[in-house]
Amino acid sequence: MINSSAIATPDVTIIVSPRERFSCTCEALESIYEYTDYPFQLIYIDGGSPNHIRDYLATQAQHKQFQLIRTDYYLSPNHARNLGLSQVSSKYVVFIDNDVVVTPGWLKPLVECAEETSATIVSPLICQGTPLHTEIHCGGGESGIKEETKGETTRRQIIEKIYKQGRKVADVQPQLQRQKTGLAEFHCMMVRTEIFQQIGLLDEALLNTKEHVDLCILVAEAGGTVYLEPQSLMTYVTSKPLEPTDIHYYMLRWSDAWILASLERLREKWNLTEDEYFHHKYKRLGWRRHKLIINPLVRKLPIGRGITENILLSIDKVVNRYITNRYAQLHSDHLSKTKSTSAIATSSHIISV
Repeated sequence: MINSSAIATPDVTIIVSPRERFSCTCEALESIYEYTDYPFQLIYIDGGSPNHIRDYLATQAQHKQFQLIRTDYYLSPNHARNLGLSQVSSKYVVFIDNDVVVTPGWLKPLVECAEETSATIVSPLICQGTPLHTEIHCGGGESGIKEETKGETTRRQIIEKIYKQGRKVADVQPQLQRQKTGLAEFHCMMVRTEIFQQIGLLDEALLNTKEHVDLCILVAEAGGTVYLEPQSLMTYVTSKPLEPTDIHYYMLRWSDAWILASLERLREKWNLTEDEYFHHKYKRLGWRRHKLIINPLVRKLPIGRGITENILLSIDKVVNRYITNRYAQLHSDHLSKTKSTSAIATSSHIISV
């Protein structure tokens, strides 16, 4: 039984932040309020969503009494999470993306796992695509730095391995149990808040990739642990097409410039060798935009798909450079103007940054 003091001061704060689109906002948020039976506070980070989503979130913030932090510009994932984290005073914080649909009773097992194992991070079993909650995206994994020395040459390589991706939940769940693991993903993870006093805030120089690996390595170096709790289940929605109002943010979120900057930061931070791992990433620049923006357009054509695809790929590179350069300029100007100011409307639980 949950006592009244726990209800008055929840030990969990949920931070919802944008991943790569806005069109899953309603389904994801409503699943949290429908299926969460453990006390929580919620902070929602709205990074430049289109008007209809902005208005929906403002209405929901007033109705459900959660804190809404709104920026009129797009946010990188760790920037968004840090905006929420700066407001957290609870024992645990749950980071969850705005395109994740949870299942009934998902939160309590995460808390129980942390309480019973003293875990620093607890990951649920994360699924992908539709039908919901049927195919695994992440069931734990490995992260770290491997150092090898041959003669006078030392190579430092990043370790990143995800377990059970693509497997059916029905096939593996009977064998899954709570266990120590080495990797959690930001689709959803619960973190013991006090760890940030040791390792600092999330690294905002990692603009869009490998920020979960970075966090897991830092936690391990600080003596913390990561656990998988498969009794908590949810799905990262991947199968829905982008809506027109998603495309601009999606192109920035997965821009070549942001990926290259993130990989460079990862190499420098951990003194990594620029090996096959990085060269593979360089060769695949733009694959997400190709998959979700260009391919759907090409598939609609009756003829000339190959030629059209090559033309669109060339256009994509030009447009992508323009978007990232324009964003960098506008965002720099905005930060210089608002560095020490923010408007807070406490009656509506909305903070405009």
